[in-house]
Amino acid sequence: MRAVLDYCTGGTERQVAVGTHLVTEGGASGHLYVLMSGKLEVLKGEMVVATIAEPGAVLGEMSVLLGLPHTATVRACSDAVVYEFEDAASLFKREPEVALLIARMLAQRLNAANTYLADLKRQYAGHGTHLAMVGEVLQSMINLPPLEVSPGSDRQSDPRM
Repeated sequence: MRAVLDYCTGGTERQVAVGTHLVTEGGASGHLYVLMSGKLEVLKGEMVVATIAEPGAVLGEMSVLLGLPHTATVRACSDAVVYEFEDAASLFKREPEVALLIARMLAQRLNAANTYLADLKRQYAGHGTHLAMVGEVLQSMINLPPLEVSPGSDRQSDPRM
C-alpha cells in the first residue's frame, strides 16, 4: 500500500503517542488514516487482532465506505506518525486512484479470508466438529445480499448466515 503515500496531500500529518486511540470501535468519524511511521494495533473488543507497521497502511476505510461506525479500535503501540484525511468520502471522489488502491486492498483481504476458510474446510472435512460449518460460511459470504448492518458484539451472529 506504499502507493497511497503519493496521495498524502490536502490532509494533516499527526504525531500519535504510544497508547493513543486513533479509531474507536463503534465510533464514527468519516476520517481516513495512512500510517507514515510507527506501529499500530487493531483490537476487536479487548483482543489484539493485527499489528500494522507498514508505511502506507490505510485505516478507517471500512467505516467510510460502508457509512457505518468503526468496526475495530486502532491504538498506537509505539509513537507513530499518521496522515489524516478528515473527509475521506470527498477524497475518494476527488482521487479515484486512491479508491481503486483501497478496493484492491480490500479484495486482497477478502481473498485471504476466503482462502483461509477454504483451507479450514478442507482440513476438517468429515471431522464432525463445529469447523464443519465453514462451508456454510463460505457459501453465505459469496451470496450475501446487501443489508444494512450495525456493529455489535463478536458473539452476535449475522442474521444472513
